[in-house]
Amino acid sequence: FPLDITFKSTNPFGWPQIVVSVYGPDFFGNDVVRGYGAVHVPFTPGRHTRTIAMFVPDSTSRLQRFTSWFTGRRPEFTDPKVVAQGEGREATRVRSQGFVTICFNVV
Repeated sequence: FPLDITFKSTNPFGWPQIVVSVYGPDFFGNDVVRGYGAVHVPFTPGRHTRTIAMFVPDSTSRLQRFTSWFTGRRPEFTDPKVVAQGEGREATRVRSQGFVTICFNVV
């Protein structure tokens, strides 16, 4: 999906990130999260390719896993900022779920 964005900053601290949320149908046809990931937007001109490691929140017990599978309500983040920030995620249990490749053309 082409995006046209303009940023202006005096320092790269807190540089913008793209947060990717991938959704898809499960066995029952419910739309569930397939993965989350984030990457910093490059700031040097040129073509940049970034590979984002995707992850999904995981249930902490077998009972919760079975209940979420049975009801079709799997764990997911309510706020996309959680994916982009590192703080507060150390207590979150996640599982690796593939990769997404993004190509940036920076002018």
